[in-house]
Formats: sequence, C-alpha cells, structure tokens
Amino acid sequence: MTLTAKDVAEIMRILEESSFDELSLEMDGVKLKLQRGSALRQALDPPPAPSLPPNSPEPIPESASESGLLEVPSPLVGIFYLAPKPGEPPFVELGSRVAEETVIGIIEVMKLMNSVRSGVKGEVAEILVKNGAAVEYGEVLMRVRPEA
Repeated sequence: MTLTAKDVAEIMRILEESSFDELSLEMDGVKLKLQRGSALRQALDPPPAPSLPPNSPEPIPESASESGLLEVPSPLVGIFYLAPKPGEPPFVELGSRVAEETVIGIIEVMKLMNSVRSGVKGEVAEILVKNGAAVEYGEVLMRVRPEA
C-alpha cells in the first residue's frame, strides 16, 4: 500500500485537529514527518530540486510586500517547483498575468506532481518561495496585484 496525495492531505487534517504537535510515519519504505507550526512540514528524503535557467526570477523577500496584493497559498504540504521540468521556463514570472485557473507551479507530494492554480486574477507581483523549497499548507507562495 502506498500513500497518495489525498492520504497525506487527510493525515495533515487529522494532525491539525489533534492535540499532537508532530507525526512520524514510515510505510513501505516511505518516511513522512509532519510538525505543526513549523516550516519543517515536508516529506522526508525529497528528490533533488530541478534547476531553473540562470535568468529565472529570484523570489522577493516578504518585507518588500505592498498593500492590496492577493495571496496565493499552498494547497498542500510538499516540494514546490516553479517550472514543469528541470531546464524548462517557469510557469509564471514577475509581471506575468494570471487568471484563476492559471497554473503557477507544482507541488510534489509522495512522488505525485500536483498543479497549483493561482485562484486569483491579476499580475504576479511577488514570488515568495524558491524553486525546490519545502512548503506547508497555507504558506503564501506568491502575491498577485489584482486587475483594476
């Protein structure tokens, strides 16, 4: 039996509703460690992060945030990638126009790639997560300047 992204999401939900702060699970050689209230929430032993071309945008520090921006939160715990494959251009860059259904990245959970859609309409103003970074549920990935 292997864990699916849906299984991991359900385990996360149960952990959030429990009084426990940490969960470690090993199943069929797969190790999963979740910690509540920590940036450490991630699947253990993630694969090497795909690299982006040298001209790819660097994330903007959170301190540079302007008011009125819409946040794009992570829908899952996992490893966030800005591009579909190593060496390919990122899904979006600073200044890219996005609609609600625009794919802005992918999150790998237990070897499954999950598309992340912006959920908002506007222009990408900030990219807060580096390519290959571990992200937790609800963590802000990007901020979008809404269309006027």
